[in-house]
Amino acid sequence: MEECIIHSPLGFTKIIGDVDGISSVTVLNSKEKITDIIPVELEDCVIQLSEYFEGTRKQFNLKLNPQGTDFQKKVWSYLEQIPYGKTTSYLELSKQIGDVKAIRAVANANGKNPIWIIVPCHRVIGSDGSLTGYAGGLHRKQWLLEHESPYKQQSLF
Repeated sequence: MEECIIHSPLGFTKIIGDVDGISSVTVLNSKEKITDIIPVELEDCVIQLSEYFEGTRKQFNLKLNPQGTDFQKKVWSYLEQIPYGKTTSYLELSKQIGDVKAIRAVANANGKNPIWIIVPCHRVIGSDGSLTGYAGGLHRKQWLLEHESPYKQQSLF
């Protein structure tokens, strides 16, 4: 496994993967040393994340290799289908998966998503529109949703 640390608008970001694909993208809550030379297996991921943060990329085209249970992988594949700038609820996600009673299991799988931003778990909100839990912190979830919003908030000053 190769890994690197890059800086993003939301903090230091660790990327792990190999020739089989990206297995983890996580935001860190500590200051880390930025990787000087990005491993070739991770270059596309670094480029695409940079484009996302610059606002020029709305869809990722990367080989992914997350580690998890079959159910988790099923939930994560549904997350990938949520369009840029859109949100869904945990309830809607459980309905799509075919089991409305699995809402807690869906929420749990969502929280264990190892590939931050690329598998857009930040696009899942509560049925009442609340942000609800986010492993990277609610301030990051709010930032990501505002970043993807077609209605940009203008600053008055």
